[in-house]
Amino acid sequence: MTIRSIGLKLGAVIFAAAVLYTWQLAADAKLISPVFFPSPARTFAALGVMEERGDLWKPMAATAMRMFYGWVLASLVGMILGAAIARSGPIRAYLEPMLEFLRPLPASAIIPPAILFLGLTSTMAVTVISFGALWPVLLGSYHGFRSVDPQLAEMAAAMRMKSIAFLWKVALPSALPDIFAGIRVSLAIALILAIVTEMQSAQTGLGFNILMAQRSFRSPELFAGIIVLGVLGLFTNQAIIMAERRLLRWRTFAR
Repeated sequence: MTIRSIGLKLGAVIFAAAVLYTWQLAADAKLISPVFFPSPARTFAALGVMEERGDLWKPMAATAMRMFYGWVLASLVGMILGAAIARSGPIRAYLEPMLEFLRPLPASAIIPPAILFLGLTSTMAVTVISFGALWPVLLGSYHGFRSVDPQLAEMAAAMRMKSIAFLWKVALPSALPDIFAGIRVSLAIALILAIVTEMQSAQTGLGFNILMAQRSFRSPELFAGIIVLGVLGLFTNQAIIMAERRLLRWRTFAR
């Protein structure tokens, strides 16, 4: 870690602390409504109360698991479909019209039919999350597999490399940067949809807790839930970044 990176991280921490301090000063001076915009002190106090009575870890785990299952399913299907469409003309001709029809549909629009067919279940939530999180991975995979260096393809053909070996050893490593870009966007969408489905279907999770806090005007608990969501998103995104750095170490040497 360089001095520059340490300085940037320290600056980010100082800026966040300054925002919280300004927020607290505005709340103490009654410049903002304590009913609708509680101070950081009240928000973190509510967070502690939620942890004591057991309203924090179980809902967070439920939300994280729905997000994780939907995101993993979307990532696997997106990579497979992206590779198939990019590498096969007939498959692209058959699937592209239907995918272009489904892609513009907002994921929230399929919640009612999903509830109709699957009920108010975790399966419904995972299905909706997977549908919404699929497209960034699919588009990233398609672009990545389509942009494989032609010289690598010619070399693989000269070596009489089989299609599966070419996909695994040549095309996939070349497409990974685009795939990871789609995966990171997909992860954020999965978290958003996990919250939306919990609010719509009244399932245990952070989304349902935030909705109940809003309806009963418990604004400190509402903001505490939002903070937990931010922390969950931050840690999952950092995990993806670490995995990307480890799997794409070859890019450093290539540069």
